Amino acid sequence: MSTHFYGEGNIGSSAEFREFPHGNDEPRRLLRLNVHFDNLMQKKDGELEDRGGFWAPVELWHREAGHWQTLYQKGMRVLVEGRVVREEWEDAEANGRVTFKVEARRVAILPYRIEAVTLIQKPRDEAEALVPATATTPTTKEAASSSGKKPRKA
Repeated sequence: MSTHFYGEGNIGSSAEFREFPHGNDEPRRLLRLNVHFDNLMQKKDGELEDRGGFWAPVELWHREAGHWQTLYQKGMRVLVEGRVVREEWEDAEANGRVTFKVEARRVAILPYRIEAVTLIQKPRDEAEALVPATATTPTTKEAASSSGKKPRKA
């Protein structure tokens, strides 16, 4: 059983990264976060109060999970989109247990308490690097003259 989930909360511990062999293909990578999803309500005096928050493990399967392990930090505010999945298991005394986890499609970092953001340079495609952009995009006059039409005035 699963259902769509969309929630905002704080990461409660360091991100956990695991890698699983996948035959001859690239290994599957998992990033697991422990997130407290709160239900904040504003009181009359303006303060926020958590009414009914809960902890849930969040699993994010992605090839970049190893790199993202360093990005997601304890205390960071995140927005999680995915699905809730129910898991049945037995404890050491053979008692039946049920837990819920979130299989995330996206985990967005929210800008609360963020001091700085650093982006890496976008990699250029090799073909794009060999041909300058101006050589592949004709001007309005060039396009009109090659088609035999007069250019339009703006």
